[in-house]
Amino acid sequence: MTITFKNVTKKYGDKAVLSDINFSIESHEFFVLAGSSGGGKTTLLKMINRLIEPNEGQVLIDDQDIQTINLRDLRLQIGYVLQQIALFPNMTVLENIGLIPTMKGWSKKETRARVLELLPLVGLDAEKYLNRYPHELSGGEAQRIGILRAIACKPKIILMDEPFSALDPISRKQLQELVKDLQKTLKITTVFVTHDMSEGMAMADRIAILKDGELQQVGRPQEILNAPANTFVADFFTDYQQDLSQYKLKNLEQALATHTFSEETPLTEILNSLEDDAHE
Repeated sequence: MTITFKNVTKKYGDKAVLSDINFSIESHEFFVLAGSSGGGKTTLLKMINRLIEPNEGQVLIDDQDIQTINLRDLRLQIGYVLQQIALFPNMTVLENIGLIPTMKGWSKKETRARVLELLPLVGLDAEKYLNRYPHELSGGEAQRIGILRAIACKPKIILMDEPFSALDPISRKQLQELVKDLQKTLKITTVFVTHDMSEGMAMADRIAILKDGELQQVGRPQEILNAPANTFVADFFTDYQQDLSQYKLKNLEQALATHTFSEETPLTEILNSLEDDAHE
């Protein structure tokens, strides 16, 4: 499904939080909304499932104005993953993931089969986790269950609002890779909000950069990196490049500490070996 924003503006009183936004998201694309805090990323995301309505302009899905779509029907075809996943504490993993299928009238057999199908996709043993409760899960496991709950009914679109920001770095990295692989496998149009440019660069097919409610640039990560539209975008990506350089330097130092080279080892071989490790 494609998503299009046409001349979208949102105001609270006299304050515009989004100003004349125009761009499209392609079907099956992993699209990232990035920018500084207060830039309008989450507001824009919430317009797709009509949690927030624009004052002006249109949001279209497959060229149809979402205002003309029954609200329940609209939301049932859109998965939504938040930072605080909010699993129901009195429900098992089976019941949490199966919540929307149950609401749509699926039988218990159909729902259970769908949950058993989904759990291995996020690296969780189905029989082991099926009857666990949220308090028996780690933060990363709970987030995986939340993701599966969002895709259980095979939505055409999934919205993700900084879903990994509360996780530790290892869990965060694992889930970034998992979600990207899952999105490619299931071919779901995905809109992902983040203020972390490293995360955006790692996951996006294309990125939209927002500042103070105004769209600064839309493009593929490398395109924006090579040709930023303005100083704000350039500075935003400079921070990313500095983080990346520090990460590579740290890995290079670790690699140097764990390698042993003889005096006869050619310099090019040493550098290539260290560089390979630094990128792992």
